[in-house]
Amino acid sequence: MTEHILVCRQSGVRLDKFLADSGIELSRSAAVTLIENGGVTVNGQQQNKKFKLNENDKVIIRVPDPVPYEAKAENIPLDIVYEDADLLVVNKPKGMVVHPAAGNYEGTLVNALLYHCGNSLSGINGVLRPGIVHRIDKDTSGLLIVAKNDHAHKILAEQIKAHSFTREYEAIVFGNLKNENGTVDAPIGRHPVDRKKMCITQKNSKNAVTHYQVLENLKGYTYIQCILETGRTHQIRVHMASLGHPVAGDMVYGVKNEKVPFTGQCLHARKIGFIHPSSEQYMAFTSPLPDYFEQFLTKLRRQTY
Repeated sequence: MTEHILVCRQSGVRLDKFLADSGIELSRSAAVTLIENGGVTVNGQQQNKKFKLNENDKVIIRVPDPVPYEAKAENIPLDIVYEDADLLVVNKPKGMVVHPAAGNYEGTLVNALLYHCGNSLSGINGVLRPGIVHRIDKDTSGLLIVAKNDHAHKILAEQIKAHSFTREYEAIVFGNLKNENGTVDAPIGRHPVDRKKMCITQKNSKNAVTHYQVLENLKGYTYIQCILETGRTHQIRVHMASLGHPVAGDMVYGVKNEKVPFTGQCLHARKIGFIHPSSEQYMAFTSPLPDYFEQFLTKLRRQTY
C-alpha cells in the first residue's frame, strides 16, 4: 500500500478530477474506482467522486500495491508474414490488443506469441511486453515486427528512433481533403482531461510528424496513405482529426453518430520496412487490405452507401 497526502489549492474541483490531475499517475476511471473502494479520504472522511473540494482540504490517497502478473501463453492463431531466428513480422487483425494491460490480460498478441515462440522473445520490455518493439491500436489492423532476442530488439528500436523504419498506413477518412498531399507536424501528448485520449499540445508532449497522400476521392470520404516519420500513440488518428478529417469509424476522435458498416477505425498498417539486425539487408513487407476495409471502399465507389 502506497499512501499519498495532498492538499487542495483550489476550491470547487471535483474529487475524481483532483486525483486524476494530482500527478500520481491515476486515470479518471482508476480514481473513481479508488474512491468507490474507500481508498480516498478528505479531511478524514470518505466522499463520493462528485464531491467538490475546498481550498486547503487534506486528501489522503491509499493506492494498493499492484498484483504481480505475467503474461501466459495461449494457443491463438497468428498470421505470420515472415519469421527467422531474430524476428517475426505479424499481420495483426482488427480487434486484437497487442499486449496485456488492465482489462485485457488474455487474448492479446503477446499471449499468442508466447505460445508460438516459447522463451524465444526479447525481454527488454518486461514480462507483459516480450518481443514488442512497437504497437498499433486494438482496432487498427496490419503489420507489426516482433523481436526474438535483445540484440534484434535494440537494433530495431534504434531504427525507429532514427526514423529509418518504414511504416506506411492506409486509411479512409471523413470528408474530402483540400490538398492532394501534405504533412502534419504537431506534437502529441496526453489529453489534459480525458486521460485515455491523446491530443495536440505543447505540454508534456513529443514531436509527431505524419505525411499523407490522397489515393482516391470518394463520396463523403477520402482514401489516403499515411507515412509515419514518428510513432506516437494514436498519431494518425489525432493528426487527421486535427485537419477536420478523422479516420472513418473512429469512436474516440471521429464524427459523432457516424454510421459505418464496421466497428473500430478504418486504418491499416499496410507496409513495414527495416534493416535486418543480423544480415543488415533492407527488408520490406506489405499486407493486403482486410475484408471490412475493401468492402467499405467498394460501397463508397459505387456510391450506394
